[in-house]
Amino acid sequence: MTRKGRISKLKKIKVTGKHVILSLVFLVLGYMIAFSYHMTQQQNQKEQSSLSGKQYEKTLDLRNQLIAQEETNRKLQKELNQKQAKVLENEKDLSKEAQFFFNLAEDAEKYRMFLGKVKVKGKGVKITLADGAYDPKEDNVNNYLVHEFHIFKVVNELYISGAAAVAINGQRLTSHSYINCNGPVITVDGVQHPAPFIITAIGDPDVLSSALNLVGGVKDQLVNDNIVFTLEKENEIIFNPILGS
Repeated sequence: MTRKGRISKLKKIKVTGKHVILSLVFLVLGYMIAFSYHMTQQQNQKEQSSLSGKQYEKTLDLRNQLIAQEETNRKLQKELNQKQAKVLENEKDLSKEAQFFFNLAEDAEKYRMFLGKVKVKGKGVKITLADGAYDPKEDNVNNYLVHEFHIFKVVNELYISGAAAVAINGQRLTSHSYINCNGPVITVDGVQHPAPFIITAIGDPDVLSSALNLVGGVKDQLVNDNIVFTLEKENEIIFNPILGS
């Protein structure tokens, strides 16, 4: 198409009032849309800014609360540690007191046992002392009899070796007991006992028997004095409390 033809065709397009109105409408509509979008963006920015400010304030407040709570926890932990240390100290004191009273109770029980105030039972030994066989060639018959000093030797050795309780012919001895000799009989706390004399003792049987059987010890001394000495280990010996003790 020639240039003249195109010009003639453009001349045929007529600009009417309708076209002008539509153009204005579109222009105004575009402006309104652009303005509305711009306002919306600004509003969103303001809301976001406001929301971010509130979140920051809330976060800061929570952070401060957390710091305060941690400080409180540290103080409470310090108090707890101090109280726990105090409790441990009190427990140590109580354990010492408990041990002290336990020792007192043990001592009291031991003293009651020595005094004959309580019944005791346990393993031990039984020693029998009998007069020796009479020899007509011997002028002094007392050289064949069991005397109180023979019994004292046995009783003392038993106590030294750890005997908890001792009795002679079933009569229990106490810390106040006394033994006298009167011819062929002995008197224990005013009660007479004829030979043979059976001495029973509660304690470790092995320890007690070993102490009495030492070479040159009590047994050898009594045998040299013509005393018939026998010793037996017992699995159970019972001593009742002494009446009126």
